[in-house]
Amino acid sequence: MEQIGPVRGTRDLIGEEQRRHIHVVETARRIAGAYGFDEWSTPIFEDSRVFSRTLGETSDVVTKEMYSFADRGGDLLTLRPEGTAAICRALVSNGLTQSLPQKVFYAGPMFRYERPQKGRYRQFHQIGAELIGTAEPLADAETIALARDILDALGIAGETVLHLNTMGDLQSRLAWRQRLVDYFREVKENLSAESQARLERNPARILDSKSAADQALMAGAPLIERSLTDDARRFWDGLRTALVRFGVAFEENPRIVRGLDYYSHTAFEFVTGSLGAQGTVLAGGRYDGLVAEMGGPPTPAIGWAGGIERLGMLLAAPPAAPVPVAVVPLSEEAEPAALKALSMLRHAGIRAEMAYRGNARRRMERASRIGAGFAVIIGADEVARDCAQLKHLGSGTQSEVALEGLVAAIGRSA
Repeated sequence: MEQIGPVRGTRDLIGEEQRRHIHVVETARRIAGAYGFDEWSTPIFEDSRVFSRTLGETSDVVTKEMYSFADRGGDLLTLRPEGTAAICRALVSNGLTQSLPQKVFYAGPMFRYERPQKGRYRQFHQIGAELIGTAEPLADAETIALARDILDALGIAGETVLHLNTMGDLQSRLAWRQRLVDYFREVKENLSAESQARLERNPARILDSKSAADQALMAGAPLIERSLTDDARRFWDGLRTALVRFGVAFEENPRIVRGLDYYSHTAFEFVTGSLGAQGTVLAGGRYDGLVAEMGGPPTPAIGWAGGIERLGMLLAAPPAAPVPVAVVPLSEEAEPAALKALSMLRHAGIRAEMAYRGNARRRMERASRIGAGFAVIIGADEVARDCAQLKHLGSGTQSEVALEGLVAAIGRSA
């Protein structure tokens, strides 16, 4: 019979890969909790309008990458390609726009139909944080500091560099947009076909182009810095000052852009060169108009998302698997005492296993195969004395221990 493998662009998380994944999520969850962020979970599929409204009807994600389908009732649904829009939908749906600010952490799978590559999959996983309801630059700085502290707790902050830019306020972006249009119209015939299409609709997205021809023209493109209003410049100055006070190092990168109108002010990326070509492992920005796109009131917000796969690849080593304890009854009569010992160890949070069958030799062989650190050996004599032989499988030393003192003895010897 034909063997069925995983769908292209997906993978199984087993062993080391799963430990890396769990370590990233649990570390991020712990640091986010220290910052006062509560964890939310949203469905993995949503009404397709949640994403078409917020990602832009003509964006590559919406037109080429979303997994969308009509269910049996005829509703058009989409597997979530990102987390922010779903969080904003949940905020509005649950009537929380009157209870601001909300500090939200999330973790889970996302789905995009794109070419699989190193650290990127069609089903991928993200951690993310959203601070909704606060318009001050200090909120942006704190949210970025949270991301930096998560990277630091993972031991990979030194592998990344924070790139920072401003998108200004709406008035700034309108002025900049006109300057971009004026500039690129002069060289329109040299632009790629895709960038020519973007020129009138969304010229800022030309700066995202991977076309070599387009990139050659970007060097002379106007920067938003010259178009900033006084208010936007004060915000930009306040953000950088707050980041310095948080002790967050950054490099200004005027080429980081966000193409949709609801993005404003802050845009940032933590990038690394440790995964081959320089790549982004965590990115975000301010999106003051997104909650309104979900039917809520105008609401300021700042957030980011990080790819768990790519963050996990940066870890120097995966967390070690817990070392189990093997319980070895020497006879059928010893099994009740062995089961009692097994339960005691597990209730104490110690990973413990016992082979279901086999003689003592085979059970000891299995203890070795599973990498047990200790063997708890119980025979007829031990049953009579309500004790066990505790054998350290690394050194080979062995001692008699009362069953009631088994957990403490393993703790002392570990």
